Amino acid sequence: MTTYPPDRHDFSRSAPVRLWEDGFAADPHRYYAALRAQGPIGWAELAPGVPAYVVTERRAALEVLRDTERFSHDPRAWEETVPADSPVLGMMRWRPNALFADGGAHVRYRTALLDVFDLLEPHDLRARVHRAVRLLVDRIGPRGEADLVADFSRPLMALVFNDLFGMPVSAGDRLDASLGRMMEGGAGAAEGEAEYARYVLDLIAAKAERRGDDLPSRLLDHPAGLTPEEVTWQVFLTLGAGYEPTANLVSNTLSRILGNPVYYSTLTSGARPVTDAVVEVLHHETPLTNYGIYYAREPVACHGVWLRDAVPVVVSFGALTSFAEQEDTGGRHPGDVSHLSWGAGPHACPVRQHTLLIVTEAIEQLTQWLPDLDPVLPRERLGWRPGPFHRSLTALPVRFTPRSPDHPGVES
Repeated sequence: MTTYPPDRHDFSRSAPVRLWEDGFAADPHRYYAALRAQGPIGWAELAPGVPAYVVTERRAALEVLRDTERFSHDPRAWEETVPADSPVLGMMRWRPNALFADGGAHVRYRTALLDVFDLLEPHDLRARVHRAVRLLVDRIGPRGEADLVADFSRPLMALVFNDLFGMPVSAGDRLDASLGRMMEGGAGAAEGEAEYARYVLDLIAAKAERRGDDLPSRLLDHPAGLTPEEVTWQVFLTLGAGYEPTANLVSNTLSRILGNPVYYSTLTSGARPVTDAVVEVLHHETPLTNYGIYYAREPVACHGVWLRDAVPVVVSFGALTSFAEQEDTGGRHPGDVSHLSWGAGPHACPVRQHTLLIVTEAIEQLTQWLPDLDPVLPRERLGWRPGPFHRSLTALPVRFTPRSPDHPGVES
């Protein structure tokens, strides 16, 4: 029988906060408040029967994110404790890539990824985004109405990321559907994971046979000498990590902008940069909420809690930003980047500048072509997709004056 230090709390017999419930998507603030009431580290379930420690306080979060001696990203010991059909396995199971590696393997994978993304010039990425926005405006402009999730943010990412990774535009629906099911962590998660894996395997097989001007080809030829299997898993990571959170960041930002007419007018007039709105979302409604997942290398005391090994320790960016929204009194400088949405420590997001460029350019271009976007529903009536890992709208319906792309609302 395990004996815990008398001054440390163990949650093993406590009722967990269930982040897999439908109510969590509808009102995450209530769930985060329940976790914070337990202290800097709370006790939750990511799926039925899958417990986790959840870090909700900034100082504790930074400690976990930066302490590689006590905390690891490797989930293999945990995997042995969960059923093979657990709906969160698709997002959490070990793979030989930069996310789940520590030490030298992590440095090797991350360096290769940084090198190939550094070859992507900002003007080239900007042009890809502009082409994608123009194509989507061609489709929705004449209709005078659209769903900015299904008709813009998600297909935009399919266009941009298929372009970057060397897949045809026609493959976008396959990418979108598979990643969406895997991220939600519900009954379709295993099927989504399998389909997404097939998508990536098909992509790498094509690039191994014939290189192109794309990121997978550059990884295959990188001096680090990654094997095709290793490249497959780096692409599995970067394509998924780029697509879902970036699409959600676009739609979450648009929903905040359109829900505040005064704010919207300052952005469309150029009086306020779109970057301000993006940073506000990263502070208050980050798209990747509970995916800073670590594991104690051995049982350890941390901020008054006794953390067992083989149990996920989740840095909740959603709880941190939810608390920031309640506490923000308006004194924060627009350029303040003190949020932790990009992570911290060795595993901090390596492509944050690329992500910000995609999101800001997409929103700027859309609001130039369609400057009178009018939300159909008030923001409090919008629906949110289920799942413990993300903050993602189901739909964002809008109306606008119909126009062809040859006659945009303002000069672009």
